[in-house]
Amino acid sequence: MMKITKYIPDSITSMNLLCGVLGIVFAFRGRADIAFPLMLAGAFFDFCDGLTARALDAYSELGKELDSLSDIVTFGVLPSVMLYNLMQACALGNSLVCWIPLLIAVFSGIRLAKFNVDDRQHMSFLGLPTPMNALLCASLCYYVSFTPDGAIAMACCCPATIPALTVAACVMLVCKLPMFSMKFSREDTKTLKWKRISFIVEVAIIIALVLVLGKNWSLAVFFACALYIIKNIIYGIFGV
Repeated sequence: MMKITKYIPDSITSMNLLCGVLGIVFAFRGRADIAFPLMLAGAFFDFCDGLTARALDAYSELGKELDSLSDIVTFGVLPSVMLYNLMQACALGNSLVCWIPLLIAVFSGIRLAKFNVDDRQHMSFLGLPTPMNALLCASLCYYVSFTPDGAIAMACCCPATIPALTVAACVMLVCKLPMFSMKFSREDTKTLKWKRISFIVEVAIIIALVLVLGKNWSLAVFFACALYIIKNIIYGIFGV
């Protein structure tokens, strides 16, 4: 008789997939205020499934494939649909430029496929992780939906802004730039530990500033993701 614990991580992964599907439904309805929290819930389940698998020693090939399939929905299709909807909301109508953000779904799939066959990415990443890219895009959409008259919303209404963001995101997803993960290990070097701890401290400062300035909380998510990308680019340039 097979242990039921073997299926617990896969069940948690399935919740990530469900959040992604529901998020897409609400994204097509123009409800970024619901789609983004569903993505956050999906990210929570995505974190917990790996944690649970390690705790229960319940790894499986099925779980690995299910995790990737769930991620392509929650962190690939969902953010691309949210950006697509944002461009339409910016009075760009059915212009072909509105379809450009859907490329994020394609490149997220490529990114996940590369991750699955690359043994070098167990404790760090080569290219931008799909959850980080998704949270960056979705938090932007969420913030604009709550502050449509703000400077960021006005910038997003420029026909070139979202396409430029899309192209940059696609490049970052499939590039070979080393990026640190947040998986702490006893084998971590001092430099790697410093990267992670400094990032956590800086994110805490960002959250504090957002709260003090009375801004929408999604802005903290956006700047935290942007900070992660900028720091890794700087580390890559200087070979840190």
